[in-house]
Amino acid sequence: QLQASGGGLVQAGGSLRLSCSVSGFTLDQYAIGWFRQAPGKEREGVSCIRKYGGPTYAESVKGRFTISRANAKDTVYLQMNDLKPEDTAVYYCAAAVDSQRLFRLWVLSREYDYWGQGTLVTVSS
Repeated sequence: QLQASGGGLVQAGGSLRLSCSVSGFTLDQYAIGWFRQAPGKEREGVSCIRKYGGPTYAESVKGRFTISRANAKDTVYLQMNDLKPEDTAVYYCAAAVDSQRLFRLWVLSREYDYWGQGTLVTVSS
């Protein structure tokens, strides 16, 4: 089970930290991805952190978002800085059994086995 939290309303240029709490499985065996879905748009991959290799990011958030994991706390974080109105969306975290294929396919929703319920991020201009 995954529980996403930390969303809210923030002004453009502000920051938020999202948390994804995991229960029922061992976090260090899984890759965790963050996705978002804006109204009327497709769900898109934002970032992924794997057991092996460095984190990956969508081009639209590189340099502004940072993903990290605290295995001891069974939690993955997404620090979001310099937020823009176009970042407004429901953010979801998802878990996939870690594998080499995720290096290329992390952005695909179908690669993930478990999903959290989503947390709303609203960025005002």
